[in-house]
Amino acid sequence: MTAINSIILVDDEPHIRLASKQALELAGYDVQLFDRARTALERLAIDWPGVVVSDIKMPEMDGLAFMRAIRAIDGDLPVVLITGHGDVGTAVEAMRSGAYDFIEKPFASDRLVEVVGRALEKRRLTLENRALRRELKAQDILGPRLIGRTAAMRRVQDRLLTVAETDADILIQGETGAGKEVAARFVHQHSRRRDGPFVAVNAGAMPEHLVESELFGHEAGSFTDAKRTRIGKIEHCDGGTLFLDEIESMPLALQVVLLRVLQERTIERLGSNRQIPIDFRVIAATKIDLKEAAARGAFREDLYYRLNVATIALPPLRERPDDIPLLLQHFLLAAAARYEREPPVIGTAEMQTLMHHDWPGNVRELRNLAERLVLFGSDEQIGVATADLDAAQSQAALPLPEQVAAFEKALIMQALRQNRGCVGEAMAALGLPRKTFYDKLKKYGLRRQDFA
Repeated sequence: MTAINSIILVDDEPHIRLASKQALELAGYDVQLFDRARTALERLAIDWPGVVVSDIKMPEMDGLAFMRAIRAIDGDLPVVLITGHGDVGTAVEAMRSGAYDFIEKPFASDRLVEVVGRALEKRRLTLENRALRRELKAQDILGPRLIGRTAAMRRVQDRLLTVAETDADILIQGETGAGKEVAARFVHQHSRRRDGPFVAVNAGAMPEHLVESELFGHEAGSFTDAKRTRIGKIEHCDGGTLFLDEIESMPLALQVVLLRVLQERTIERLGSNRQIPIDFRVIAATKIDLKEAAARGAFREDLYYRLNVATIALPPLRERPDDIPLLLQHFLLAAAARYEREPPVIGTAEMQTLMHHDWPGNVRELRNLAERLVLFGSDEQIGVATADLDAAQSQAALPLPEQVAAFEKALIMQALRQNRGCVGEAMAALGLPRKTFYDKLKKYGLRRQDFA
């Protein structure tokens, strides 16, 4: 995304324009000066990456009329208005009309920089959320969405779509929470079987003595308590897809039966000798290396090779951190709709923290975090933000200089966040002189406005 760093400053007084420009440029912003609102208005468009600072009392078009014209172009573009001394009524009207903030003349340069920094952060979040929503809408195609824009996920999506067009059985490998069932449903909904049933069976969640009955069904009287005929999962998914999750947990004795079913595409209910032909596709999922398990006798080798027709590996979330903003936005919107609440705004620093987390629970862990953020709001966000130090301390495998640098960076980030980006207070909290503090900001690529 384009850097959100631009300022349009409109004032008919030359000395205010030049003094404000100097203060904002020293803070690292790109400033365009105008002495008339109509001229500045021509430079604006929807999604313009910046904020507007404007005096209220100007010839031709005053600041309030200018702001209304801006809001007609982009209703979320922050406008900071400059009011005359003691003009409280005008300031109140400006805020009611949608101004982001106002600054009263005469104003200190630090006040201008602080307000503009906050407005730019709001603009950045607005544009980022717009982009994420557009991408989510673009990915809102048939069936469950395998959300991701990284190269790794693009490859997974392409492979799944390719194999979905066939009737080949599929083996999906991935860590717990990586999205194996979502991938299986994605294949089903993009296949010719989409109108048939999708039946999910977790082999690791069923008691061993019930697995065979669950899969193949039984006839009445075939065993104690079998009072009526029961259709099994495989028979139920005739014309559709059978998803066998945690296939590695299936008992070895039952693996023999499953192998025969996969080869012949027929089943026998318990207590029956009648072969029932079933038209179904199998998608199996595992969190372990089945080939290695077969080599040590923990999984049948013949079943592994029968399943290993089209194997697709799902990357863990830690290997595709650039997908985290898109995934989090999706989960936040879904949770907000479910709980009828507004989705919280995640700041730059918090998002960076999330993108550097290891995510041992993968996408499921991120989804659960989104649920908590919607339910508990800022309290939960504070908990997320304080993960900076934990992340720095967890890098014990790095050489000592890198560990020290990571910890130092985390301390500076924490001080800036606690003081809402105020450099003076952060320097005081850390006991650092100004030059040293700014040198370290530059060293670690930190910007005070990201924490305002």
